[in-house]
Amino acid sequence: MKSSLALPAAAATPTTAGSTPWGSIALFCVLWSSAFAAAKIALRDCPPLTLLTVRFLIAGVLMLGMAAVTGGLRRIPPRELLCLAGLGVLNNAMYLGFSWTGMETVSSAFTSVLVSTNPLLIGLLAGPVLGERLGWRKLAGLCLGLLGVVLVLRSRLTGMQEDLQGTLYVAIGLLGLVAGTLAYKRLKPRASLWSATGVQALAGSLALMPFALHYESIEQVRLTASLFGSVAYSIVLVSMGCYALWFSILNRTSATSASALHFLMPPLGLLFGWAVLGEAVSWLDMVGIVPIALGIWLATRNA
Repeated sequence: MKSSLALPAAAATPTTAGSTPWGSIALFCVLWSSAFAAAKIALRDCPPLTLLTVRFLIAGVLMLGMAAVTGGLRRIPPRELLCLAGLGVLNNAMYLGFSWTGMETVSSAFTSVLVSTNPLLIGLLAGPVLGERLGWRKLAGLCLGLLGVVLVLRSRLTGMQEDLQGTLYVAIGLLGLVAGTLAYKRLKPRASLWSATGVQALAGSLALMPFALHYESIEQVRLTASLFGSVAYSIVLVSMGCYALWFSILNRTSATSASALHFLMPPLGLLFGWAVLGEAVSWLDMVGIVPIALGIWLATRNA
């Protein structure tokens, strides 16, 4: 695992059959899906944009420190630095900034379903943008995964009247994640993984800072033990560990196959909500894992 996190993007080679990094994938899925519960705890005591600004700022400094310790902190050419900053705006500021703001007025279940269309969008766009082939097997897998997500959240979607503005915010955040994933695969930054993720985190923080200062107030922040604990978790295990794993996986497999993993996030998110927050989960909620698992298997075969 340590070697995969230190892998420079330039050293990445196309994934071949049988070389899918399942260990990294399993850890990524657990960390990414647990972030929702951590965020819900932190948002009780801090508004979303302020929380994300601080989280990305600290994570960025720590990741650049990791790059220095591991020997990966080298001068980044201005053009690539600008590229990484743009990726940070898409993957951090735009995706999480808009989706977290949207969740203030729309349900988390609806948000999960909307964001879970990410693999399908990337699968459809990866052909014209990246030249990735989307055969019937991958397309069927993506459709099965989306069906599983809807099954998992069916009871939470019944009869819901969602706020239009909040829905628009979440949709804009989704577009940021899709664009950021495709751009990373297309641009193939050569900086070390810690340097690349560190620059992206700092760029996300700087992009969100003026909006946090304008729309939110420091008086809304309550310095509680739960806030510090959830922020520390989000910084170390999500912003640092999870994003480093995500870009490592992108370096080693196709964008379509990597994005199919996001279908696992709603059921895993419900599981963490039950374990950490005591939220009710029916056994029927977990039935959707069957088409999700089958869909991911189809979408990642021979990737």
